[in-house]
Amino acid sequence: MNIVFDKQQDHEQVVFCQDPRSGLRAIIAIHSTALGPALGGTRFYPYESDEAALADVLRLSRGMSYKSAMAGLDLGGGKAVIIGDPAQARSEALLRAYGCFVESLGGRYITACDVGTYCADMDIVARESRHVTGRSAANGGAGDSAVLTAFGVLQGMKAAVEHRYGTPSLLSVRVGVEGVGKVGSRLVDHLIDEGASVTVYDVDDSAVAAVVARHPAVEVAADRESLMSVDSEVYAPCALGGVLTEETAARLGARIVCGAANNQLAEGAVAKALADRDVLYLPDYVVNAGGLIQVADEIGGFDFARAQARVAQINATTHRVLDTAAEMGVAPVEAADLLARQRITEIGALRSLHRPQPRPVPAA
Repeated sequence: MNIVFDKQQDHEQVVFCQDPRSGLRAIIAIHSTALGPALGGTRFYPYESDEAALADVLRLSRGMSYKSAMAGLDLGGGKAVIIGDPAQARSEALLRAYGCFVESLGGRYITACDVGTYCADMDIVARESRHVTGRSAANGGAGDSAVLTAFGVLQGMKAAVEHRYGTPSLLSVRVGVEGVGKVGSRLVDHLIDEGASVTVYDVDDSAVAAVVARHPAVEVAADRESLMSVDSEVYAPCALGGVLTEETAARLGARIVCGAANNQLAEGAVAKALADRDVLYLPDYVVNAGGLIQVADEIGGFDFARAQARVAQINATTHRVLDTAAEMGVAPVEAADLLARQRITEIGALRSLHRPQPRPVPAA
């Protein structure tokens, strides 16, 4: 059953999805279709409550609108969450039921992978819906979007380092990476290739062990607090969001924050707290757009070289955000928000030119 959630939000539509037979309980949030269909991944996570799931999907879908806008895509922003433990609840029936709900939205929402979902899951969802990206290469998709997400974060990080230190080189730059899962582990690979000194932390010991096995020189922090307080040039949050609070910002040892996690700031006031300490915070939706660009490229028939070239432009976009922030005397997150809203407004307004105006009803 679809239930449209109506609240004091700037979202176009929020749909609650439930199928008792398969056990599916999900929420699809469409923030904006001003630039095109809302594209965003599906997060499969054991939320502690429906309210927590709703709050997360609303935040994430809004971020996707801004991410699409800053990436220069003709796509809007949306997101979905499936409520439950993927290790226990994942099944063909549940994923196909979810696909039916995605299809019922008629293309207003296009889904992809996110935390807890994989290309194999999207292949199953696609058996019920045409509006699916992030599919496996064997089924014509782009494969794991973490590949270009990590590459994009690297481009943003180089821009931030150049802005702060005058050179884009990461040689001997110390980077603390929190979360070495699908994206974080690939980011570590890039950083080691660039000659950076890397410290990592993850709650999953096996994920840390896998990274250290590939790169013995990588240091391991005992806990999150140790990683965040270490004296470094860059802190790269690549796990779940909300890790930066006013308290953690006060003891952060890094001069730059640039990572792949969505919604890194627990609240808006954290951006000011970081700025007050002269910590350069790169808006997550600017630097982690590589995965979105990768799956968006599937819509026209995926070409890796083309997608990678587009992701490389995150470097120039980051410079634009930083230059705009400096010119306006505001934090980079404020400059990015302004640039994103400007594009959504200006380009979104053009869509009305393509819509036929209703004919006047003749007088009786």
